[in-house]
Amino acid sequence: MTIITLTGIERIASAFSAAQAEGRAALMPYFTAGFPDPATSEEVLFAIAQAGADLIEIGVPFSDPLADGPVIQRSTQVALDGGMTAAKCIDLVRRLRGRGVRQPLVLMGYANPIAAYGVSRYVSDVAGAGGDGLIVPDMPVEEAGELERACAEAGLALIFLAAPTSPPDRLGEIARRTTGFLYLVSLTGVTGAREFLPDDLAAFVARARAVARTPIAVGFGIARPEQAAAVGKLADGVIIGSALVKTVDAAADPAAAAAEFLRPMREGIGRR
Repeated sequence: MTIITLTGIERIASAFSAAQAEGRAALMPYFTAGFPDPATSEEVLFAIAQAGADLIEIGVPFSDPLADGPVIQRSTQVALDGGMTAAKCIDLVRRLRGRGVRQPLVLMGYANPIAAYGVSRYVSDVAGAGGDGLIVPDMPVEEAGELERACAEAGLALIFLAAPTSPPDRLGEIARRTTGFLYLVSLTGVTGAREFLPDDLAAFVARARAVARTPIAVGFGIARPEQAAAVGKLADGVIIGSALVKTVDAAADPAAAAAEFLRPMREGIGRR
């Protein structure tokens, strides 16, 4: 019997294709590993998987998360104070796989912890644990060569971010270099729930669509089901982070609250 093992890039592509076949965008929640403590974050991530996430973004805590707003900044500091490390995040991926989580798992973390861990070792360990990709928001394409090579060898996606302010040439280069999907930052600024989506979001997605070779996912500022539905009509994926972290932070039962929060989001993006 031949056993076919997919690479992380292939598993991500399959998740987007499956959502597209159902006529909807893919739902990709973000949650910080180790928040509010390691055991609870594992239960939250497991609940997210059970609640209909198509892909899951796991935040690797770092002391200077420059792309993140106050909600995620606080969650990462709490996680760090609780002893969360890059190695423990990788172990968390391994445990989730052991519990039967099959969705693509993408680690979102900053360049400094990867460099301290060792680029090749980090990529190898993430892949060995069952991870599928990396998002490194402070790693510009000009400085990503070593990480790109390591990810390509391991079959991991290296997902780059583009902002509304990215000029055409740079947007094209980011779109050419990203693997797995292209992450569009919906607005200028840091992560965090917003009252309204940007007026120029449709035009930004259209500009990216013209040069993208991968699915397009939009994140930053998406907090309510109607916002997720609106983004789902434009993009291939909808990323929700700060609003989920905030909901869990206020809940007596974090895992149940996470699942309850995501269900209407999932239903919203299911209607195109």
